[in-house]
Amino acid sequence: MIVHSLLPPFAAQTASPATGGPGFGIFIAEIALLIVAFYFVLARPQQKKRKQQEQTLRSLRKGDEVVTAGGIVGEVIHIKETIKEGTPEPTMEDRITIKSGESRIVVERGRIASVTRKTADTAAGGTA
Repeated sequence: MIVHSLLPPFAAQTASPATGGPGFGIFIAEIALLIVAFYFVLARPQQKKRKQQEQTLRSLRKGDEVVTAGGIVGEVIHIKETIKEGTPEPTMEDRITIKSGESRIVVERGRIASVTRKTADTAAGGTA
């Protein structure tokens, strides 16, 4: 009895061609809104963080304390930059020599996970 009362409206909907009425437009608007929200909540902050990380790595200098992607902590003692058209240009493939304990390790600039700048007191030999 209940199925019989639902059958005519269902049959009427399937008999007419799908025109994409207002329900479909609202659905598309909701999907677009979700995509925009996803972009501003997840993608854009990651892009900003990546650009800021690249800028930090490009401005790397001697004396900075770094942590590599592998977890090695050390101090930058030498930077071998790529030379293009006669001028040094920092790239993510540059070789960075760090001193960790009594060891010296050469890593690529792009493999450095974080940079800690030394303050003027620490660089001058004082205690922080």
